[in-house]
Amino acid sequence: MHAPPPRPSADHGRVRPTRRQFLRAGPLIAASLAAPALPAAAQSAAGPGERWCATWGTAPAGPPPAASVQSFTSQTLRLVVRTSIGGSRVRVRLSNEMGSTALRIGAASVALRASGAGVIQSTQRQLSFGGQSAITIPAGAPALSDPVEFALPAQADLAISLYLPGAAEATTLHNTALQTGYVSPAGDYTSTVAMPVSRSVSYWPFLTEVDVAAAVPALVALGDSLTDGVGSIGNTNRRWTDYLARRLQSALGAGGRIGVVNRGLSGNLMLSDYATALTAGRDTLERFDRDVLATCGVRYLSVFIGINDICYSPGANPIPVADLVAGYRQLIARARAREITVIGATLPPMEGFKYYTSAREAVRRAANDWIRGSGEFDAVTDVELALRDPDSPGRILPAYDSNDHLHPNDAGYQAIANAFPLAPFVSATTPPLEFSYR
Repeated sequence: MHAPPPRPSADHGRVRPTRRQFLRAGPLIAASLAAPALPAAAQSAAGPGERWCATWGTAPAGPPPAASVQSFTSQTLRLVVRTSIGGSRVRVRLSNEMGSTALRIGAASVALRASGAGVIQSTQRQLSFGGQSAITIPAGAPALSDPVEFALPAQADLAISLYLPGAAEATTLHNTALQTGYVSPAGDYTSTVAMPVSRSVSYWPFLTEVDVAAAVPALVALGDSLTDGVGSIGNTNRRWTDYLARRLQSALGAGGRIGVVNRGLSGNLMLSDYATALTAGRDTLERFDRDVLATCGVRYLSVFIGINDICYSPGANPIPVADLVAGYRQLIARARAREITVIGATLPPMEGFKYYTSAREAVRRAANDWIRGSGEFDAVTDVELALRDPDSPGRILPAYDSNDHLHPNDAGYQAIANAFPLAPFVSATTPPLEFSYR
């Protein structure tokens, strides 16, 4: 199919008693955000014992079809992301992993966004890479900036500006940002407060993660368009992961200082991918190490994937549920090898969706029965239960439907976040585990 369907989400949780030792994170340390403002040049390398946690992230994909590749010529990108947690030191991860030629970054900066393409001048900080203001990222590689002193609040709009000297193509990108980014006329505007705009973009090129210096854990949400937020209103941060980040902090206080990283990819499948639709990303099993294990501070994983595997298999003879179960078991095993708590999610109702058939529906229900009943996940978010219409359980509740009968609207995404189990994050009786945050 040209564009894969949405994904399910996680809901009501059930914690396996035999795994509770992995669910005890203990009281988390709240870091102060009151660091004094420092000159733009005040940056340093990460210390040997410094711990880091991702506050934002997205899944890189690509390259797009040749006719669709966007190019830049000596222009500045100003990309806006929403933080989950705050900190006093920041670094960013860039990616040329899907590129076939080297990517040159001539200058880069971070700042709190004021509005549109404008930033708050007092917060602007120039970034460096190995002490240099510029870096050339080889084809197929990522790059991590040096840390910079930066008083970053939780739930803030952070603007990352990248100057691309010469010609550059957006072959590595996240295609469904649901957030407007800005492209300047020719010139380096990384230090400009009110950047002039020649055009806007609706995707995130080259940017894949923002980290803060903090000894706290991160949750990675691995999924497809349902995690990517398709059906929600753009520029409002109403994906279920956004709602969840806010809920963790309001419900758990200091213990809810958990980085929430959205690695959803619209059109993504767990078991296969399409050479003609690479903006949907490589399959989940293939991208797992990069998008989950390489995330700073990851200690929790939400697995909300599989609906596209069902919908893009033959309507009358769809994928066997045993194949999906084998995939889930691999994700669980690979996460547990790193002592990551794994929270499964049932697949949402889909009756009325354009890819619905009774045979596909039977596989979806069988997959959900296994997710709920197998006991193999550490906890379960019952997305189906959170979204379904009680009077027609095969359908999404109309109040939660974005109108395609699969993807939720804003209210539906909030329902998913509300159904997400908090038990994996709560412990009042045990000391914190000594995790190695990289």
